[in-house]
Amino acid sequence: MMRRFQSIQYRLFVLFLLSMSGIVLAVSLLFYNRTTVQFHDKVSELARKNVSQTAGLFELLLGSYNSLSKSISNNMDLVRLLTTDNSDLPAVNYINERTITNILGAIYYSREDLIGIHVITDTGKVYNYGNYMNVIDTHYEQTEWYKEIRKSAGKIAWLGVYPHSVIDQVETRPVFAFGRQLYDLDEHKPIGIVLFEAEPGSVLSALHNLRLGTNSQVYLLGHENRIVSATSPDPPPDLRNLEQQVPEGEVIVNRSNENVVIASKLPFADWSVISVTPSEDLNVELVQNQRYLFIVVPILIIVSALIASIVSRSISLPLKRVIREMKRVETGNFRHTVNTKSYEEINQLATSFNHMVRRIAELIELVRISSVSEKNAELHALQTQVNPHFLYNTLDMIYWMLDEEGQDQLGEVILSLSHMFRYSSHWEEGADVSLREEVEQVGHYLTIIQARLEGRVSVDISINERWMDIRLPKMTLQPLIENAVKHGLEPLHANTGGKLLVRAEEYEGVLSLHIIDNGAGMEYERWEVVQVALAEPGKQAGSGQAGGIGLQNLNLRLRHMFGEEYGLRISSAPGAGTTATVSVPLPQKEEKHEYSDS
Repeated sequence: MMRRFQSIQYRLFVLFLLSMSGIVLAVSLLFYNRTTVQFHDKVSELARKNVSQTAGLFELLLGSYNSLSKSISNNMDLVRLLTTDNSDLPAVNYINERTITNILGAIYYSREDLIGIHVITDTGKVYNYGNYMNVIDTHYEQTEWYKEIRKSAGKIAWLGVYPHSVIDQVETRPVFAFGRQLYDLDEHKPIGIVLFEAEPGSVLSALHNLRLGTNSQVYLLGHENRIVSATSPDPPPDLRNLEQQVPEGEVIVNRSNENVVIASKLPFADWSVISVTPSEDLNVELVQNQRYLFIVVPILIIVSALIASIVSRSISLPLKRVIREMKRVETGNFRHTVNTKSYEEINQLATSFNHMVRRIAELIELVRISSVSEKNAELHALQTQVNPHFLYNTLDMIYWMLDEEGQDQLGEVILSLSHMFRYSSHWEEGADVSLREEVEQVGHYLTIIQARLEGRVSVDISINERWMDIRLPKMTLQPLIENAVKHGLEPLHANTGGKLLVRAEEYEGVLSLHIIDNGAGMEYERWEVVQVALAEPGKQAGSGQAGGIGLQNLNLRLRHMFGEEYGLRISSAPGAGTTATVSVPLPQKEEKHEYSDS
């Protein structure tokens, strides 16, 4: 149990669970306490904002209706036609009526919420646009709405919301009615009135915005507490005192044990909006909040436990995988890698571990192959050391005997062979030589080859003197020249002149030694096998070995001495010859500082 408690997964789980549960409980308690204390104040503030927004909505709505009414009262063509509607010519009267109707129709279709437009002149003429089956109340002059419009003296009169049309006896839809008196501006006298009836949905929606609960009642009161509109058919309470106390443009909140009353007077139309909400509705919401907390808090604690478990496992499991792979590496197993999809830091840790394991495996394999190659090269060199002193003395004796007999060419061959044996027999592990020594060794080998091929191969070695002192692995050039002669130049016909070129060039601090022949070249399949062998040390190229050291062995020794970016490259094509390139780094030049006496 103690060991389990010390694990990172268990500690993270406990830490996350306690932290998240403590936060949930603390926040819940603070929320409940502050909600209990400040709930009613927040409701009051919300009510003030709703009233202000509702007042703004009414201002926009009534402002648009006011502009609509002015489009008729300020229409000079319409006023002119209304003042000349008693012509003695029936045709003129008909044209005037059609023109007036068209003007009303254009205004009617400019808004989608209009139900009807009615123009009543002082001469008794009535012009309507809206319902096709108009039945006008002939006693409109005795109605309150008509008298109120006449009293408005040119200002717009807001009549309010009615269950049906106030003038059209056929129209049964609820309407919001308003009107204005029309004047002949030339003679400054009234000529009639215009009555607008619009859909009351916008007004009712604005009133519903003031409802704080399901049982809230909202009233829109006009002059002398006349109800312009209401959200409930129930009669309003006695609000005369409250309505008289409301300053224009401000919001009053009156709290009691029974109701919460919110009132505000609109800055236009002489209207007041009053919202009445039972206190029980607000207390119900507070009780619901308490029940909600009792349900949510346990759920949040359970969710916190799940989250803590998931987070702790997402952190600990990738670490456990890394630890498991580390134990495998301790036993010498470098074949496995860690695959994780966790937090960025853990992913970087796993990626770095995988790179480290792969690099260690590559280095171990490289050391193994390099060690085997060095041992093989040393073994092959040792095999050639068969009683070297006896061999050198014997070759020297043969050389002097041939010299006495006048066999100069054969003597040169024997002397070159002696130098080659001396060069290859002195082998030390990791030995390196100068390029000058390699070129001299190649010269001895080519002396033998030119004698054997009886002049069929011409050789041209051109290497700048300043590069002769760089260090190379021993037996670097000789295996390449041997391959060029054996596989490229020897298969040529006797009448075909073989050429062997050795060149050196420098580029960006790298010296490239090129061994070029114009021999038979390699088929693509054979060249591909050689490329794979040079790139993958575990595969054999099958390209033969010269001087006991193959191309693959040479490439490994070059990489081991200088690094992976250096080594051997082979390019060839059938009938186009072969080019072998050895790339080695040039030593950096030492900076020389000159000092002068001051």
